[in-house]
Amino acid sequence: MLFNTHSHVDTGRQFAADRDEVVERARQMGVSQLMVIGFEKALLPVTLAFVERYDWAWAAVGIHPTSALEWDRDAERMLREAARHPKVKAIGEVGLDYYWKDSAPFELQRDVFRQQIRLARDLGLPLVIHNRDAHEDVVRILEEEGAGEVGGIMHCFSGDWAIAERCLAMNFYIGIGGTVTYKNNPTGRDVAQRLPLDRIVLETDDPYLAPMPHRGKRNEPGYVRIVAEFLAELRGTTLEAIAEATSANARRVLRIADPAGES
Repeated sequence: MLFNTHSHVDTGRQFAADRDEVVERARQMGVSQLMVIGFEKALLPVTLAFVERYDWAWAAVGIHPTSALEWDRDAERMLREAARHPKVKAIGEVGLDYYWKDSAPFELQRDVFRQQIRLARDLGLPLVIHNRDAHEDVVRILEEEGAGEVGGIMHCFSGDWAIAERCLAMNFYIGIGGTVTYKNNPTGRDVAQRLPLDRIVLETDDPYLAPMPHRGKRNEPGYVRIVAEFLAELRGTTLEAIAEATSANARRVLRIADPAGES
């Protein structure tokens, strides 16, 4: 029973024609719990409607760094209001993206990132962190803003072991997704092997970053099973052990009760 901690199946236009079928396939592939990400103002209502439809789905809400120009008092108000929803379990995805250089000024991204960390601390919610080509600034800002008080998930982690250690020290869990299966990602596999099992969560980031052998095609939330299988082989353990541990980790960081009745 797998917990996929990062999916965009709720809003991704790539799922417009067959969203219900994709969700059902995920269930058939063993996904028992799923977190979707409301990352723009216009998408928050769609995300909340999705998690209201499925009792096994949860949400994070935030303003993505590439949408930092959206940040204003109204955006903060919307996030505070959405965070009162019982199915909202995190603030995210928030962070820095230095890859898409024309999306939002980096200085603005850093300011909006700090404000959303403070919002998460004020609300007592964990963070879901987006970090693309900005490792040092992301970790430094998290440290400076006391993000360890709430912790969270380093989504689609792409740093090296030194960055991972700093994140672990701040009570963050490391999100492992399809990129760990890529042959040109030895650093990702090294980190995935060295991480404590009780600090790993699984994700897909669908419809993006599909694992092998689907790389370059549409990713699906059910493909988290492929990630789990690869991770089990990489670490010399079983799929069942990976599924049990990572699902428990996800529930712990997101403060979600075990559907089997354990906290």
